[in-house]
Amino acid sequence: MADTRNTTPADDLEDLEDGIPFMQQLLDNPFLLLFLGVVVPTVLYVIWGVMEIVGIPIAK
Repeated sequence: MADTRNTTPADDLEDLEDGIPFMQQLLDNPFLLLFLGVVVPTVLYVIWGVMEIVGIPIAK
């Protein structure tokens, strides 16, 4: 037999949100991806620059 339960659109939305994995919800956010795309390379280049500066021998 066919499923004939009465559901509202809000119930369907809740079921859909419960079924979407957390990481997919997180990575579907374009502003978070933009933020990570700017911050991660910036932090890595700053760390790389500090390591290069620390590695320069002191003049005598």
